[in-house]
Amino acid sequence: MPKRAGTADLPLHNGRVPAWLGQRMTRLGAVITQAIVHHYGREEFLRRLAHPFWFQSFGAVMGMDWHSSGITTSVIGALKRGLTPLAGELGIHVCGGRGSHSRQTPHELMAIGERTGLDGSALSRASRLVAKVDSSAVQDGFDLYLHGFFVTDDGQWVVVQQGMNGDNRLARRYHWQSEDLHSFVDAPHTAIDGKSQGMIVNLTDRRAAASRQGQLDLLRELGPDGIASEIATLDGTPFLPHLVMPAHHDVRAGDVMIRRLHGALAAAADRGPADFAELLLVPGVGARTVRSLAMVAEVIHGAPCRFADPARFSMAHGGKDRHPFPVPTVVYDQTIVVLKAAVAQASLGNDERLDAIRRLDEQSRRLERHATGPSLPAFVAQERGLSHSYGGRSVFGWEPPAHDARIDTPGKRP
Repeated sequence: MPKRAGTADLPLHNGRVPAWLGQRMTRLGAVITQAIVHHYGREEFLRRLAHPFWFQSFGAVMGMDWHSSGITTSVIGALKRGLTPLAGELGIHVCGGRGSHSRQTPHELMAIGERTGLDGSALSRASRLVAKVDSSAVQDGFDLYLHGFFVTDDGQWVVVQQGMNGDNRLARRYHWQSEDLHSFVDAPHTAIDGKSQGMIVNLTDRRAAASRQGQLDLLRELGPDGIASEIATLDGTPFLPHLVMPAHHDVRAGDVMIRRLHGALAAAADRGPADFAELLLVPGVGARTVRSLAMVAEVIHGAPCRFADPARFSMAHGGKDRHPFPVPTVVYDQTIVVLKAAVAQASLGNDERLDAIRRLDEQSRRLERHATGPSLPAFVAQERGLSHSYGGRSVFGWEPPAHDARIDTPGKRP
């Protein structure tokens, strides 16, 4: 049975993901998923999706705006594009999306049921119930506009959906997981992400059980007015993992656990020559790519407590809006090549390359206790200075060379 896993509050941003980044997100999201499933199984991948902090970090490492509502839409879209061709191999299916795509979810689930033998009707009912709970039973001022449904061949599923509050310019993301969920209406969430808006009506809180029964009684005895009166007395504070992202667009020192960043940088310098030159043997892979791989490795292998600072993962591949720095497309592409080569070898029974990436994560955690390195502003400044050589790109265009006086003004790349 399912449970609600948690929530996230995010600044509401408009705009679209450019094609050059969306295509890369599709490839990187798919290969990270393959690595997680290889090491830990598809159920663990669902658990990751159900955790709001990991989900935000996952989007950040793929080059999206590290704190905005757009991560939800872009990650679900990238995974739907990237995992659909791999559904037969991985046994993971992605349905739904934003707007009209969300309304097609029940039909998509019925089709998956016909192909796999799953109970498509039960899955469709779960999809509708989850949407109804977060739009009606939890009345927190956010109107749902996105619904993503992930289901495995075993019938386990996760829902990630998002609502918006246009007046406050905020979005709220809701996470659900079928594992260990015993009721759709009694504390079902695994997480809800969002900034506190004060008192809300949450009829799914365990403390509201008496109220739910009372409302049924009132409906029989007093009608809708009696129920409305009872709702007004509820205390709806959820006890769930709750991510709140700041409004500021730039990545600041307080957004990043610097010792963990230093650990990743030190691990890349320490393990890179030993593991990547000899084991991966991918042409063109340099020290900068290994630094990105160290953060990708943590997304694959890290425990939930490692994702309290999602902004740190934007240090792998920057952001499409130039925060913390433009997306280093050359590095991004090399990261994908390395991971795809490692996954391909692992599928043939040779785990050496994937194990090298796992050791990179282990070394990061060992070294972060005493590793030193640049301050966050110094690190970001260095990345911006080298951005042109890394194929730096943003929604504003290609980055000019560092010696160009227009270094803070993106331009067209020759």
